[in-house]
Amino acid sequence: MARPALRPKRGSSLAAIAARPLFLALVAVALLTGIAGGLLRVGVVVPVTRDAAWLGQAGLAHAALMICAFLGTVIGLERAVAVKLPSAFLAPLASAMGGVCLLASRSDAGAWLIVAASVVFTGVNIVVVRRQAAPHTWLLLMSALAWLAGNLLLATGQGSAATLPWWFGFLVMTIAAERLEMTRLMPRRPAAPVLLVGILAAMLLGAVASFAVPRPGGVLYGASLVLLALWLVTFDIARRTVFAQGLSRYMAVCLLGGYAWLAVAGVAWAATALGLPWRDTALHALGLGFIFSMMMGHAPVILPAIARVKLRFGWFFYVPLAALHLSLVLRLGWGAVDAAQRAAGAGLNAASIALFAATIAGAAVVWRIRHSAEGAREGT
Repeated sequence: MARPALRPKRGSSLAAIAARPLFLALVAVALLTGIAGGLLRVGVVVPVTRDAAWLGQAGLAHAALMICAFLGTVIGLERAVAVKLPSAFLAPLASAMGGVCLLASRSDAGAWLIVAASVVFTGVNIVVVRRQAAPHTWLLLMSALAWLAGNLLLATGQGSAATLPWWFGFLVMTIAAERLEMTRLMPRRPAAPVLLVGILAAMLLGAVASFAVPRPGGVLYGASLVLLALWLVTFDIARRTVFAQGLSRYMAVCLLGGYAWLAVAGVAWAATALGLPWRDTALHALGLGFIFSMMMGHAPVILPAIARVKLRFGWFFYVPLAALHLSLVLRLGWGAVDAAQRAAGAGLNAASIALFAATIAGAAVVWRIRHSAEGAREGT
């Protein structure tokens, strides 16, 4: 006889409801300050923040704020909601508070809080593997370990050249694992998972080698990103759902556009390792072109699960997506030879993210209005 599901305690339910605004505020702080720090790094300063004490720290900690305090917290929340363990929420809480410490010039405390976040997050992913031992869950565990490795390098003062390959490895492997899981929805060649594991193993080897022998390590890392883009284009279900309608098509457009930027990032990463001035292209084709495209594509599905916010999907979701891609063309194209164009492109990058946030908020309002109107009609 199946064991009946236990009802959550009233106290735990109230605590969960109360925690949502806290996490929302912490995620917003990490995103906004990370964006402000990124703009500062390319010479753009928002007038109202010109004299803010935290702005210099945001510039120094731009990558940590965006990858660990923002994306790490969002992914940690997603995983905590999935496993339904209260202790799992310690990971996103620690990563978010680590970002706050970085902004407050408490760099050591911030770095070790982020390490603690990745330790708890690794434990959460061990729980996931124990519940369902599958190729994609093992990849999620490996991605957590990559985040832990990068965070330990940050806490021990090894610098961005050592930490960034691991941090991006964390994000890239998380996405790859999720896309591997989705390939079960279509006929899959037996070699596909093996190829993916080989590509990601090469990426991890490149991350390891980047610390000791930067040139060959960086070339290997970049090559693995290109190969991953080819794998995704070949095996991902987005190749078929792009011909569907509605939300399915939108997600596919986001994914396929992101895969193109992933290939660009791989070429630029290898070129940077060989001494060419393509670092900005490597980092932002990967961080914005690939990862933020993935976020835009998955947000209409993930947000209802995490934040209990329902969205009304419509054509307007394509507007911030197009703005993001066009701003990247400006920044990484003309901006590669003109600092002013690069700064303008960075400003438009930020504007596209703000536009996407406004789109999400508007979609939530529209859903609520439509839902209320339908309820009123049914009541009559």
